[in-house]
Amino acid sequence: MSDRALPAPFLKWAGGKRQLLPRILQLVPPRIDTYYEPFIGGGAVFFALAARQAFRRAVIGDANPELCNCYQAVRDDVDGVIAALQQYRNDRDLYYRVRAQDSSGWTPAMRAARVIFLNRCGYNGLYRVNSRGEFNVPFGRYRRPVICDEAKLRAAAGALQKVRIACGDFAKLLPKVGRRDFVYLDPPYVPISATSSFTAYAGRDFGSATQERLGRELRTLADRGVPALLSNSDCTTTRKLYQGLDIERIRARRAINSVARRRGAVHEILGKLGVGA
Repeated sequence: MSDRALPAPFLKWAGGKRQLLPRILQLVPPRIDTYYEPFIGGGAVFFALAARQAFRRAVIGDANPELCNCYQAVRDDVDGVIAALQQYRNDRDLYYRVRAQDSSGWTPAMRAARVIFLNRCGYNGLYRVNSRGEFNVPFGRYRRPVICDEAKLRAAAGALQKVRIACGDFAKLLPKVGRRDFVYLDPPYVPISATSSFTAYAGRDFGSATQERLGRELRTLADRGVPALLSNSDCTTTRKLYQGLDIERIRARRAINSVARRRGAVHEILGKLGVGA
């Protein structure tokens, strides 16, 4: 298989894991029956493992119904997604018209193409909605963004075949996870400053109560002997949430902050359950 045919993310995603992949992949078990990723985002870890044929089965999901539909449409009708996506261009006025449209009556392929277009042309790969659930990310400043990468979409479609895609709360994906499976959790991060205190995701709050529930879920996985890995920000809150677990501090570069001088290298943590060294 050529490098160009390898599956890779087709969406940009704030907080994506491409730069941390080398370390994350070192911590993945050598054999995985079913891979679980309840916060799929851009899917960097999923696609890297799919390219390696590292798992027999996979279950991915998210609380964001438009994101889940996007993955499902690419899996089930990549030709339709490509055809719809080819109608778009990097134009500010078009972006805001499409952003304002109600896509609820559209076909899954058309809805997926809309998400990809807004993602490729919007600011920094953000996905943000207002209190009415309306996407409200401003137009980006890219000169020539690749809106329709047909080869990448087809490679992603191949990797997604026979993958279960579930929309909803993270806990719904995990009750049947076993010791031969592997779970990767990449939730919305705990904010480390007032300027990064956005906790609403896909119209739902992912605040302290949900972070605490995720911490309890991680401990449940530990008690059951399930190999798992979790990413989050490195701060007092996460250190308390994951106290007693195997924590590794890792550096990453982040480009999104309303204060320019706070962009750049930051520390994150990897919480490890029965994986790596």
